[in-house]
Amino acid sequence: MSMIEIDPPGFQPPRPVAGDDGNRRTVLYGGYTVFSVFQPVFSVSHRRAIGYHASLRAHDEENRQVASHEVFTQAARRGDLLELGRLAESLHLGNFHAFDSHDEWLFLSLHPAALMDTVYGDALLANLKALGLPPHRVVLEVPEQAGGETPRYAAIIDGLRKAGFLIALVGFGAKHSNIDRVWHLHPDIVTLDRGILAQASEHSHLERVLPGLVSLLHESGQLVLMGGLSTERDALIALECDVDFVQGQYFAGPSVDPVQPQAAAGCMDTLSAALRLRVAQRERTQAERLAPYVAALEEASRKLGAGESLTDAAAAVLGLPETARCFLLDASGRQIGDNVLARGSVSQRAKRFRPLLHSEGASWERRPYFIDAMRAPGGVHLTPPYLSINEAHLCVTASIAAPAATGMQVLCVDINWEAALSRE
Repeated sequence: MSMIEIDPPGFQPPRPVAGDDGNRRTVLYGGYTVFSVFQPVFSVSHRRAIGYHASLRAHDEENRQVASHEVFTQAARRGDLLELGRLAESLHLGNFHAFDSHDEWLFLSLHPAALMDTVYGDALLANLKALGLPPHRVVLEVPEQAGGETPRYAAIIDGLRKAGFLIALVGFGAKHSNIDRVWHLHPDIVTLDRGILAQASEHSHLERVLPGLVSLLHESGQLVLMGGLSTERDALIALECDVDFVQGQYFAGPSVDPVQPQAAAGCMDTLSAALRLRVAQRERTQAERLAPYVAALEEASRKLGAGESLTDAAAAVLGLPETARCFLLDASGRQIGDNVLARGSVSQRAKRFRPLLHSEGASWERRPYFIDAMRAPGGVHLTPPYLSINEAHLCVTASIAAPAATGMQVLCVDINWEAALSRE
């Protein structure tokens, strides 16, 4: 039975019509007027809009705003979801084409059911051809959880890519997502899930992890977009993570009209200046916090060179509040003797990692604190915070290389950075 046969008399099926002003296309569906809005996506480096994410807005016959999900709920109930989705895409394409832009991308969200429709790609290509838009102007946003891991799903994505579309995997980091998904589908762009940003905004240790996640995606061959940015803090987190693209109310909200090409340039410049100040302040604070450890390590190195034992030479640095341990490496990165622990005690947390506590003979040749010290002997080198293998807590290692009777040696001190931060 067709839709018209099961709907009440007077029901108006979906159909695209011209807007009242003759310029903007709309879709009428079941008493709703549905129209396109476009939220710009900005390139951090280019300082301008490089694309627009299309979404739907709707109002009823009395011009009252209606949530777009209500329209789609009605469409799903009537079995019109795919049809309305196709009409919406046609609507977005037509209105985007009216922007008269030549370089920007159009980001289109795909419903999983549309993706699995065998004729979807052909219909979309036909729409593009009719408008004179090449496929490489369109970024198809694929839900991270859609399609499972079926070969058919991967083949559909690959076919769309070969047709010229760019592919964006959206919602990365949500639920059960993993990097294997990225490697399997080879998207051009990965959009981080908003939940990641929310958690990073609340938890500083998660904020520190984000740059590594973005770096992993970059090394895997993907550009990275972070959306949902509504505050300056959100935007600063995104910039410090080195994402490629940003989107959100902080920069510009959805609109029926395009933004000026340089609309975000001033905002980007202000953010970059704020980020420089933020990083400089953090580095000053870290330098002040670590200064006593640097001075004590330099003194310990001199005493060690004068023939004192490691325990005696490192007494002062071991007495500092957050020192976890001192240890000594030879010129090949092998540990000489065992760790010398601060106050001769082992923390409760360290006891849980007892198999890793004793390190005599361990090789640390690939660790930055050894490599940096050997490259520039005589000066103290500091690592960024990292996870200590000894106690599985956040740690900063200070190191200094100096000549000894048996060759070059590297003296190291581990500083419990979690404890240091908790004192703030």
